Amino acid sequence: MSGANPLRGDAVLRLGTETLHLRPTFAALVAAEAELGSLFALIERASTGNLRLNELAGLLWHCLDPQTLSRETFNERLVAAGLAQATPAFRQVATAILGGAA
Repeated sequence: MSGANPLRGDAVLRLGTETLHLRPTFAALVAAEAELGSLFALIERASTGNLRLNELAGLLWHCLDPQTLSRETFNERLVAAGLAQATPAFRQVATAILGGAA
C-alpha cells in the first residue's frame, strides 16, 4: 500500500506479503492511550526494553489506516511475521508521537 507520508508520521508495516499503512492521527493516539495508558510511559518502557507485546500490538493496531483487519487477525499476522518485523514501524510511530509531524 502506498501513500504513507513519513513527514506526517506515517509508517509502513510489512506482515508477510501484506503491506499495511499506519497513521498516528490524534484520534488513533487517543484511542490507543485510552486502552494502554500514557503513551509517554509506553515509549519510556520501550526505551528500557520493557514494552509488552499487547502494548506494541495495541498501538500499531489503533494506527492502522484503514482498519480493514479485525484486531484478532492483525495480532495473529503480527506474531506470524515476527516482532522484529514490527520494530521499525513502532519506532516511526514513537518518533511521530514524541516529535510531531514535520
